[in-house]
Amino acid sequence: MTSSTPQKLAAEFIGTAWLMLGGCGSAVLAAGFPQYGIAFAGVSLAFGLTVLTMAYTIGHISGCHLNPAVSFGLWAGGRFPASQLGPYIAAQVLGAIAGAAVLYVIASGVPTFDVANGFASNGYGEHSPGGFTVGAAAVTEFVLTFFFLTVILGATSSRAPAGFAPIAIGLCLTLIHLISIPVTNTSVNPARSTGPALFVGGWALSQLWLFWIAPIAGAVAAGFFARWLDDQKAA
Repeated sequence: MTSSTPQKLAAEFIGTAWLMLGGCGSAVLAAGFPQYGIAFAGVSLAFGLTVLTMAYTIGHISGCHLNPAVSFGLWAGGRFPASQLGPYIAAQVLGAIAGAAVLYVIASGVPTFDVANGFASNGYGEHSPGGFTVGAAAVTEFVLTFFFLTVILGATSSRAPAGFAPIAIGLCLTLIHLISIPVTNTSVNPARSTGPALFVGGWALSQLWLFWIAPIAGAVAAGFFARWLDDQKAA
């Protein structure tokens, strides 16, 4: 039985909130904890685990996009109708904001917390963890989102082994973070970028444009590429 539109949107909302809490929460609350901090590798794994767990939980309801770039990529790949892009993206962004709000409340529970320190926001230039330029950030976000969507579309193809897609997708997102946290703090997801940026304001909002344009462009390119790659008529 097919899920209703409200059920799909609720699934996208709660799934994206979980992505924010699990991924950004690990960065804000656990990465730099004295002696026991999980560091870059731990944060990378946390992001992968959020997608892996939600893919098995809500994949059969909404497809578990959790990401406007994924929705655009699936549309370009012929797997998702254009008419649902707006509602899905709205649900994802609202879920990310809700997750960021919960994280803000938790993080504010210690006197030393200061949202100006970044709050897991994405950035380039002086706001890149490694000081990478806007050009390097744009290439990173475009290319890594391209590969992310290529993996998603390939792993969920009707010709791929059934039941293993969430594992491949979750591990791919982990690998993406291992590569790019030093460059941009890793977005590949405009909703994930928007949630923290709204709380940080200032520089985070002024740089947010990149983390919408580059991931969506990379995802759309991957969608068209994957559609051709999986086209049996072209063989």
